[in-house]
Amino acid sequence: MTDETKKNGPDASENENVAEAVASRLEEAATEGADQQTPDPLEAVRAENEQLRDRFLRLAAEMDNLRRRTERDVKDAKSYAVTAFARDMLAVSDNLRRALDSVPADAMESGDAGLKALVEGVDMTERAMLSALERHGVRKMEAEGQKFDPNFHQAMFEVPNPNVPNNTVVQVVQAGYVIGERVLRPAMVGVAKGGPKAEVSAEATADADKG
Repeated sequence: MTDETKKNGPDASENENVAEAVASRLEEAATEGADQQTPDPLEAVRAENEQLRDRFLRLAAEMDNLRRRTERDVKDAKSYAVTAFARDMLAVSDNLRRALDSVPADAMESGDAGLKALVEGVDMTERAMLSALERHGVRKMEAEGQKFDPNFHQAMFEVPNPNVPNNTVVQVVQAGYVIGERVLRPAMVGVAKGGPKAEVSAEATADADKG
């Protein structure tokens, strides 16, 4: 037993061995870390740039869709903002027309100046009202003689008539109107019944044969 061992005891040698093992492991770890390749900072920047570009393109597409929807909503608001008002004005126009139709023809021919002036005034008022509505996109539908369409017409009765194609509008009880591309009020009509079926175009027949 050496003097050093006698001085420090048997545990001192074991501690020295442990310290040497730890130091050796630290050196190995440092060597392994040095051998590993450091990530390229340029590649990291490129990856981040690609992510930002993708996010930008998505945001630009969303903004473009939002712009189109907003433009469409604004256009619809301008076109159809007067829908309720126009529908009420059509009721007034109907009353003016009924007043004109209620005047007997012989009374007009009698030469009463006061009655003629009244009728002319009511007629001018009706025409001015319809002209104002037309400037706001309200148009009258020409239904008589057309094929019955439930999207634009409301059938009130059927008229037996073998000389007119079946489901043809032969009488208009109340005129229909559209505002823009929408139906403001369907036309109340009478349709023919018992006549020949409406002729089918050659294109429609070809499409049916293909189907």
